[in-house]
Amino acid sequence: MGIPFKLAPLVFASNLWRGFRDRAYWDRLSERFGYTKVRRDESLWIHAVSVGEVQAAAALVHALRKNYPQLPLVMTTSTPTGAARVASLFGTNVQHCYLPYDLPGSVRRFIERVRPRLAVIVETELWPSLFRECRRRGIPLLIASARISPRSLPRYRRLRSLLVPTLADVYVGAQTAQDMQRFAQLGADPQRTQIVGNIKFDAGVSAATLHAGKEFRALQAAARPVWIAASTHAGEEEAALSAHATVRESFSDALLLLVPRHPQRFAEVRQLLESRRENFSIRSSDEPVAAHTAVFLVDTLGELPMFYAASDVAFVGGSLVPVGGHNFLEPAALGLPILSGPHVFNMQAVSELFFEAGAALRVDSAADLAQRVTELLQDPDRRRAIGAQGRAIIEKNGGAVAKVMVMIQALLPDGDDA
Repeated sequence: MGIPFKLAPLVFASNLWRGFRDRAYWDRLSERFGYTKVRRDESLWIHAVSVGEVQAAAALVHALRKNYPQLPLVMTTSTPTGAARVASLFGTNVQHCYLPYDLPGSVRRFIERVRPRLAVIVETELWPSLFRECRRRGIPLLIASARISPRSLPRYRRLRSLLVPTLADVYVGAQTAQDMQRFAQLGADPQRTQIVGNIKFDAGVSAATLHAGKEFRALQAAARPVWIAASTHAGEEEAALSAHATVRESFSDALLLLVPRHPQRFAEVRQLLESRRENFSIRSSDEPVAAHTAVFLVDTLGELPMFYAASDVAFVGGSLVPVGGHNFLEPAALGLPILSGPHVFNMQAVSELFFEAGAALRVDSAADLAQRVTELLQDPDRRRAIGAQGRAIIEKNGGAVAKVMVMIQALLPDGDDA
């Protein structure tokens, strides 16, 4: 949701406070009030709140560049990690700035500078002032791959009186029939709403990423079993390290790639490794994986897909603790067997597909995680079979970007195919 005017000082203070842990939050603070240096006569504007949404938007960005090469692309994020991912994925092909706070003046300044012909919001970001300003200026606004989780629906329902006018003129490309129904309950126009699917199924993995992962494996851990604990949160690193100690009872040379979700926790996780007297190396220090290295701490941004490509088994974090889970689709695209905790309410529909097909296995504790990793490292045929199920799900559910592009082309009928 947007930020009410009276809460804006608190949110601003929150960003200042977060800057003590991650100085990136102090960068470009003026952009949060609409004072962006990006200035365009016309643009295509995409908002992707953080890393996962930026990654999901990659295939859509490429489709937009192909169909509308004459229009510059501007992408906003809400987090510094999202900003870093924009830079690593798109370089100078996409201009980045931070999304302003949802204050009338901030929104007006942002729109006057970026001057979008079309606004595309990835997944779910509902900003009353921003949406109202787009409507006032006649800027079509599309929520692509839109979703509302069952957990968040009651909260949105309490704000329905605010959301009805917010969503009245918005186009919605929903992930599922359930999402389409939920948006309709909140005021979206059924005539402007359709099911497109989840654009994350179209993200894929680049050949360069695959090559980099295989090269890392060949140079650093060629003959060793490797598993990854990805996008971990507080409490999950401890579980992964405990599980790894058990795994190494069966595979003494096993290597754990540990990838915390948030950069402001990198130092904390390093201290945890030191306190446990783990033999570890650190990615940002360019330390090699020595024969005695048991854990490789990935404390860099934008490299998770590469390290998935270097692994045999993937545990996807945010799921052993009640965060809501993270993206299964990156490891699935690489044919990896996926392990996940039970807390996957942020990706309910996707996780159900994977669990029901046997493409992901549920774990409930460190001991359970250790048992599953050990079993999968012992059985290459089972790893391949589970991975194949994941790839089949991706192939079956792809095509969302093409459907989103059909909606966009109806709103901007002057692309290459017009």
